[in-house]
Amino acid sequence: MTITAILPAYNEEVSIGSVVLHTRQHADQVIVIDDGSTDRTAEVAQLAGAKVIRHLSNMGKGFALKTGFEYVKQNGAEVIVTMDSDGQHDPEEISKLVTPILKGEADMVNGSRYLNGNGKSTPFYRRIGQNILDTVTNINSGLTITDTQSGFRAFSRHTLPTFKFRSNGLAIESEMLMDAANAGFNVKEVEIGVRYDVDGSSEHPLSHGVRVLINVLHDMELNRPLYYFTVPGLVFAATGLFMGLQFLQDFYKGGGLNFGPTLLMILLTLVGSFMAFTGIILHTMSRMINEGVKIKNVDKKGVKVPRSIEKEIKYILGGS
Repeated sequence: MTITAILPAYNEEVSIGSVVLHTRQHADQVIVIDDGSTDRTAEVAQLAGAKVIRHLSNMGKGFALKTGFEYVKQNGAEVIVTMDSDGQHDPEEISKLVTPILKGEADMVNGSRYLNGNGKSTPFYRRIGQNILDTVTNINSGLTITDTQSGFRAFSRHTLPTFKFRSNGLAIESEMLMDAANAGFNVKEVEIGVRYDVDGSSEHPLSHGVRVLINVLHDMELNRPLYYFTVPGLVFAATGLFMGLQFLQDFYKGGGLNFGPTLLMILLTLVGSFMAFTGIILHTMSRMINEGVKIKNVDKKGVKVPRSIEKEIKYILGGS
């Protein structure tokens, strides 16, 4: 089976050459998506033997992966590997990711830094944020993934039409897991290493985490409405009912009803009940939509620029 590696890159001229050369030893083709770099990233990647696709401006990692996936869908590859271009991931571990797919044991493989209790080298502040994002993403997707923000992944070709790429930024990692879960794919994790002595994400970890969390919570509205609406609604309604029982008990003993607390009780009960029923209705609708979705694999031949993004990119010929 042919293996294609997709590397989104933004101002990575220092590392991209060595990463491409190393990756070519473990993949049949390397595609670098130069996401509007202002340095020599594209030139160096091409000289190292990669097929380079350039965005005319910086569109974000999600859009870069979308460009790569569109190219692969039109030009063929049985297994697709995505990895960072800054040198944090070791191309030697590509075989770890693709093996479960080649054996038919998985549709998608997630490289995890924290599998089997590993990840002690991860900076403490990063791990706190990772735990939060892992928890929320797993609740939203229904999966049990130990490293939901990993960019080192492998995909079987038939999974490609499933990914919608609604997020252009770094929230794409969580989004792809949710898409895979909704499609019923078998997602497996394998242990990988990572280097933190190289310059990693171009975005500050705090702002990155907040952006991803907001996107995941937004997706949860439809993907997991019971968690987003019903659970908080039941808490509000239960609080209102508890307050009501307390007021009735005080009133029975001869006490009076205060306008403020009584109004709060009514609001909590009504809003909570509305949220609970809204979550149940959306949950039913979500299940109906997901059960009615059929994944169709379309294998187009020839090298074409995807119409949906042709205004944003240009191709650099060359590479393997």
